[in-house]
Amino acid sequence: MLGRPFPQGDWEVPARRLDELYRWVERCALETSAWYLADRIWKRRAARALRGGAATGAVLAAGLPLLDLAEVMDGAAPWGYLSLLLSLACVSADRFFGVTSGWMRDMATAQAVQRRLQALQFDWASENVREVLGPTEGTAGDAAERCLGVLRRFSEDVTELVRAETADWMGEFRRGDVPAAARGAADGGRSEVAVPVGGAGRFSLAAPRPNMPRQRPPEPR
Repeated sequence: MLGRPFPQGDWEVPARRLDELYRWVERCALETSAWYLADRIWKRRAARALRGGAATGAVLAAGLPLLDLAEVMDGAAPWGYLSLLLSLACVSADRFFGVTSGWMRDMATAQAVQRRLQALQFDWASENVREVLGPTEGTAGDAAERCLGVLRRFSEDVTELVRAETADWMGEFRRGDVPAAARGAADGGRSEVAVPVGGAGRFSLAAPRPNMPRQRPPEPR
């Protein structure tokens, strides 16, 4: 899961092997959630600093010209323009580098992984209780297959969460000069590219024919 090698082991004791796989899946999910929580720390500090700078610059840009007009601080009006420029620079830096949006994505992804992990823990406990009380239907192989299905679905859910967060991160650069390969990866490989065949300017997709109105045949006289 998430680029980590699948642990190899012996299946002579299926219950022990399933427990090892569960612990591996749980540890990977905890590491993923911890990574997003750690990544959001510096983004949160940078976002607050940029937003604080933008707010301070906007207040000074509005207040310094008034102080100059009221003759409280002579020559303060030009500093107001500089404060406005500082405020715009902070807002632009926040939007360009995606600091605030990245902080929100990290928090949302970490919380989503934790919710999936909590659901996995309850599902795994339910399977253990069913095994202890005795399966009402199926064999031991069916029970092992159900447990593997629970672990596989959880791994796929966490991988999809990470993929969606990465696609959102790459999608922020669509407004800029981004290579087509990066845009295709952000779209999940769903973008279609026309491939030229034959001479220049010819493509495999034929041009649509114009929709001409149908003419009525002449009526007999």
